[in-house]
Amino acid sequence: MSLDTFRESLPASWLPLAEPFISTPQAQALAEFVAMESRTQTVYPPTVQRFRALQALAPEDVKVVILGQDPYHGPKQAMGLSFSVPRGEAIPPSLQNMYKELMADVGFLPPNHGDLTAWAEQGILLLNSVLSVRAGAAGSHAKRGWESLTDCLLRNLAAQQHHIVFLLWGSYAQRKAEFIDAERHLLLHAPHPSPLSAYRGFIGCRHFSLANAYLHATGQSTIDWQLSNEP
Repeated sequence: MSLDTFRESLPASWLPLAEPFISTPQAQALAEFVAMESRTQTVYPPTVQRFRALQALAPEDVKVVILGQDPYHGPKQAMGLSFSVPRGEAIPPSLQNMYKELMADVGFLPPNHGDLTAWAEQGILLLNSVLSVRAGAAGSHAKRGWESLTDCLLRNLAAQQHHIVFLLWGSYAQRKAEFIDAERHLLLHAPHPSPLSAYRGFIGCRHFSLANAYLHATGQSTIDWQLSNEP
C-alpha cells in the first residue's frame, strides 16, 4: 500500500487532522508494513473496516470518545470500532463489564449482541490506538506507527472542537490526557473494564450518566446508551 493509497483510505473529513502524521516518513513505513502483513498474514479487521470509527462520523460531530488499544485478534471479532463485535459473535468480557456498569448507572437493558454501531451513529468515536492486528497475535501491529496517527487525530480533534467527553479507561488511554485540554473538554478516568481491573473502580464509575450530564450542560443532545436487539 502506497502512502497515497493510505491517504485516500482516510475519510475526507478527517484527512486535515491526520495530515501532520501523513507527511512524515513514519507514515510511509506504516503503510508499507501493513501492506506487507496483509499480503503474507491474516490481518484484522478487514481492510474496508480499518477506518470505520472515522467513517462513522465527522470530527465536528464527535460528542464522546471511547478509546481502545488494539483490535480483537480472533476471527470475525474486529469490526473497526473499539470494544465492538459484530452481531452473532460472543460479547467480549470487557464489553460485558461495560454493560454491567450501564445497567447500574442508567438502567440499561443488556442486548443479545456486542455491536456498538448505534453509539457511533450518535456521535461516539470508538477509536482504537492501533487499527490493525495479525490474527491470533495481540499487539502485533503496535509501535509501527498507528499510535502516532491516532494520537495526531485526537490531538487535533481536541484542539479544534469543544466540549467532547473523553472516556479514558486504563493507564494506556489515560496517557492521552497529556495533550487534551481539560478546561475545554471533560476527561473521565477509570480503570479498564477488563475482568482484571473492572472491580478496581470501573464498576461504579458512572461515566455514562456523567457524560450525558456534561453534554446536557453544554447544550448538546445526550446519548441514548440503550442498544436494540433489532438489526
